[in-house]
Amino acid sequence: MSQLANLVVAAGMVATATVVLRRRLRDAPWWRACLTPLASIIGSGFLVLAPILMREFGRAAPLVMLALCIVAYGFGAVMRYNIAHFESQPCPPRIVRGFESLSSWALCFAYVISVCYYLKLFGAFAMALTPWPGEASGRVVSTAVLITIGAVGWRGGLRRLEHLETIAVSFKLIVIGGLLCGLALHAGQTVPKTGLVSDAAHFDRWSQLALAFGLIITVQGFETSRYLGAAYDAPTRIRTMRYAQWISTLIYVAYVGFAAASIPAANLGHSETAVIDMSAVVSNWLPSLLVAAALAAQFSAAVADALGCGGLAEEISGRRLQDRMVYVLIAAAGIALTWAVDVFGIIAWASRAFALYYALQSGLAARLAWNAGTTGERWRSVGFCALGSLGALIVLSGQPAE
Repeated sequence: MSQLANLVVAAGMVATATVVLRRRLRDAPWWRACLTPLASIIGSGFLVLAPILMREFGRAAPLVMLALCIVAYGFGAVMRYNIAHFESQPCPPRIVRGFESLSSWALCFAYVISVCYYLKLFGAFAMALTPWPGEASGRVVSTAVLITIGAVGWRGGLRRLEHLETIAVSFKLIVIGGLLCGLALHAGQTVPKTGLVSDAAHFDRWSQLALAFGLIITVQGFETSRYLGAAYDAPTRIRTMRYAQWISTLIYVAYVGFAAASIPAANLGHSETAVIDMSAVVSNWLPSLLVAAALAAQFSAAVADALGCGGLAEEISGRRLQDRMVYVLIAAAGIALTWAVDVFGIIAWASRAFALYYALQSGLAARLAWNAGTTGERWRSVGFCALGSLGALIVLSGQPAE
């Protein structure tokens, strides 16, 4: 393994740390508002996306990645419109309130599945570098963590873990900085000698489209800005949601592009931890760093989504459903899913759940735009209807990677 690669990875991590740990940036309100959606968008997707796309789409993987980000940006536009126009209405019409209520319940359901998804990956990565890797051992670890979250949540202590998110996100961004620099060096050394190593995948177009639909959760997370109204005003949340989507798009496309150009997809396994094998090609430091970042990021993301689900369910049920009971229900449902479905199946189910939420939010935005009455707003309403239809199509047809 080239010492140069290790040095480049280290330099990339130091450079990223210099940026993200600067007090001036860390204390800036706009960065704190940007960090929550950014943490979700480049969370677990960063661990599974590149191997899946390289295996299934070959050299077209970066274009598929870009397409996923563009679709996500469209749904982000829906969320930004609703922040600007729904929240400012003192008494919205009943049909508008109905869309909001239905979408809130859909988001609760999506949160339950995503907690399981995060902890499924947590278990897999926790055991990846031990003498006992594999599906069964990962499920045992995931189950133990779900039981812990349910118990701690029932006792009211889950909010004490909220501060872990900032630490986990900073560490993850630092590791990502090192990985991107290492991949760029590897691509720069490999491509001039061998050309693009990825071959075109042979799939029928509908299967490829259904598979891409099943990956929408991997670029999801921007909607969290919609629910930060207690801390940030609407213009700040709208602006920082855009920033988060722009930054994550640059990271994802560069990541998948460098990897697809220089690492043969045939060398990657079919497990959820295939990124570890991929990173080992670049630097012998990266596998351990990625595992550490994965554990921190997945646990903090699971806690954040469990808290979000608990608070949202309590609010929309009129306080009839207490958040501590929700945490126990999340743990029970997560354990059942952990043992019934593999991680790629959970990704597809989570994508469908979030697509349902986005479809309902698109319906809300379409109604608000149509009610505005101007020609421009009504054309915008048509666009939101198209996005809602796309969300419904993803719900019906999203498929897991096999």
